[in-house]
Amino acid sequence: MNFRRRAGILWVFFLAGIFARCGAGASAWDTRKLAIERKGGEPLLVQVELARTEEERARGLMFRRSLEDGKGMLFIYEHEDNLSFWMSNTYIPLSIAFISREGRILEIHDMEPLNLNSVRSGAKARYALEVPRGWFSRAGIAPGDRLEIPD
Repeated sequence: MNFRRRAGILWVFFLAGIFARCGAGASAWDTRKLAIERKGGEPLLVQVELARTEEERARGLMFRRSLEDGKGMLFIYEHEDNLSFWMSNTYIPLSIAFISREGRILEIHDMEPLNLNSVRSGAKARYALEVPRGWFSRAGIAPGDRLEIPD
């Protein structure tokens, strides 16, 4: 087999591995049910996939085609900082909550699919929670509410 054909075959296997990880990624994530304490309301559970490593945070919800209400992804950072997110290769309209180290929701923003403009936190945050766009308001969740953060 010549070099060019062998390289082409290796490239196909490489891409197949990447797409398999992206498509099957939902089952490979560490998931938890977290409670959100709402002002004047019962706590609400949300099922989240945890993005703890740099690789997991970089991949996030890319390449997904759907996300149900009550589900999302919690991005966990080592330290508080001004966080910045964009929607590269993300096809689902999302809302993002920036969250303090104590679990307090600081602010919520809506994000457009495939938009490369950054959405930045106005204050230092340690966590970010992405859910289907509009879910926070449909569920009665607002800045000041508190998320139970996993260890």
